[in-house]
Amino acid sequence: MSDHSSLHLLIGGEKLSGGGRETADVIDPATAEVLGALPHATKDDLDQALANADKGFHAWRKESADKRGAALNKAASLIRERAGDIAQLLTREQGKPTKEAYGEVIFCAMLFEFYAGECKRTYGRTLVRPEGQGARVIYVPVGPVAGFAAWNFPAINVARKVGGAIAAGCSVIVKPSEETPAAGLALVQCLLDGGVPGDVCQVVFGVPDEVSRHLLASPVIRKVTFTGSTAVGKHLSKLAAEDLKVTTMELGGHAPVMVFKDSDVDTVLDTMVGAKFRNAGQVCVSPTRFLIEEDLFESFRDGFVERAKAIKIGNGTDKDTQMGPMANERGPEGLIKKIADAKDKGAKLETGGDRIGNQGFFFEPTVLSEVPTNAEIMNEEPFGPVALINPMPNADAIVEEANRLPYGLAAYAWTNDPKLRSRLAAEVEAGMLAINGANVSAPDAPFGGVKWSGFGREDGEEGVMHCMVPKTIHES
Repeated sequence: MSDHSSLHLLIGGEKLSGGGRETADVIDPATAEVLGALPHATKDDLDQALANADKGFHAWRKESADKRGAALNKAASLIRERAGDIAQLLTREQGKPTKEAYGEVIFCAMLFEFYAGECKRTYGRTLVRPEGQGARVIYVPVGPVAGFAAWNFPAINVARKVGGAIAAGCSVIVKPSEETPAAGLALVQCLLDGGVPGDVCQVVFGVPDEVSRHLLASPVIRKVTFTGSTAVGKHLSKLAAEDLKVTTMELGGHAPVMVFKDSDVDTVLDTMVGAKFRNAGQVCVSPTRFLIEEDLFESFRDGFVERAKAIKIGNGTDKDTQMGPMANERGPEGLIKKIADAKDKGAKLETGGDRIGNQGFFFEPTVLSEVPTNAEIMNEEPFGPVALINPMPNADAIVEEANRLPYGLAAYAWTNDPKLRSRLAAEVEAGMLAINGANVSAPDAPFGGVKWSGFGREDGEEGVMHCMVPKTIHES
């Protein structure tokens, strides 16, 4: 993506640039320079996309599982071939280190490869009936899907919106974030080049509320899938409810990290500090509230601060960079306010807490300790490079605090006690729980949350099945 390059809509497989449409600038978060101009879809564009999606669905649903799987496998192969180029686009528009960006792109290929296999695994079942009667359950595609993707993972979020839908036999209109459009466009281009018809997978951009209202008002769209904030997810769920559309919502989190007294502090720190500052903390499953049994608190806090201070900050294109800038101006501005509020309420600022330099959106790796529960940052997702470390008296208090918030996306726990691990698996209110590790995402495992963190699942067999509906057939 060269400076001031033209980015495109992909409607029906055709590339549509400015052409009198409104445009928005795409900004490099490391320099605040303009990378390109992004055209917004007009109402006519959106209507055309809807008509294409309706036509594409009726044809694609009839295609064999072999053909759908072959297209996804070919797209995955193209993603792997183009991964280096796509990763560079991703880093320039979003800011994360290129190594992280490359891993994100490869995950997309792995997800499409898994979904390619799932095309043949959408099994139904036969019910027991007397001779001469029959009853069976089959699964059919739900219909055209509207997908809305967030800016923090420009490639994965788009892959999750389109991959399951295409595998299920649905058509999909996806709207990547207008702030990070290039990686998503490149991903969809791999699908089109891999054999997915242009009217089956389309890309639109525009003012988010205007695009979502227009698409969701159409009876063509039968499912809505969204990754983003809880507030926007609630809004889209209300719009979808007007037409009783199926929804998948992957919303905000505020992940607890439960560290119990039998843990090895250095092992936990070596794993979780890197996880905290991955993508500058702009991760929906980012470990955020570190709840440490009192016996380990001081050594854990001090070790965390030491490691945070050692993180190399820089442009994501530099090979030695461990943490790049935040993705937009809103990030640093919001963190400064939340950190000030926490300090006013008694939290201790151990390191960081401010912007870095006067170019781009860089922010210091930050550690707050002994943060009271009435601080805003303990109740609202910081979505940035801030760790909150609090001492806890015992396991009961840790579990209680972990479940205190209305969010329940990811949670992390460190203990070698089998009985406690079993208790955590049963009692922690989260869609995903990592025990003695930091990974909660895999192509073959369902990804999603509970409570205000949303409902429905992406990835795994659920990512396909949630784009299908059961149909029961009774025969006599």
